[in-house]
Amino acid sequence: METKTTNTVVGLCSDHAGYELKAAVKAHLEAKGYACHDFGTHSADSCDYPDYAHPCAAAVEAGECAWAVAICGTGNGIGITLNKHQGIRAALCWQPELAALARAHNNANVIVLPARFIEPAVALQCVDAFIDTPFEGGRHQRRIDKIPVK
Repeated sequence: METKTTNTVVGLCSDHAGYELKAAVKAHLEAKGYACHDFGTHSADSCDYPDYAHPCAAAVEAGECAWAVAICGTGNGIGITLNKHQGIRAALCWQPELAALARAHNNANVIVLPARFIEPAVALQCVDAFIDTPFEGGRHQRRIDKIPVK
């Protein structure tokens, strides 16, 4: 995962519950120099998270986005959907330490935030921890290698 380079494209997706937080995350990332591909939703109107999670996951798998941020009310639904994709390791995070460990130990390529259970400032701290933490490799790579990919 590249960090803090202006040519890095980050995917973003949310449902209606995550729409407002996604806007804050997008502004935060753009201020840091990231280009964002926003897969939606683009309003607070009720919608279905898989409609946005699947295209975002496909873009990360294809290398069109280096990594992504996904948001729904609890983080569970959108995270489950993302993890149906073979090349995705989406991690639900609500504290910066969890975000750092998701990168360091799991080489997560999507951070999932629970909009209804996290303050915006903490969510941005989680995103920063995710960005700033490198994958440790070693024994963690061995474990990731045991995750089946078709």
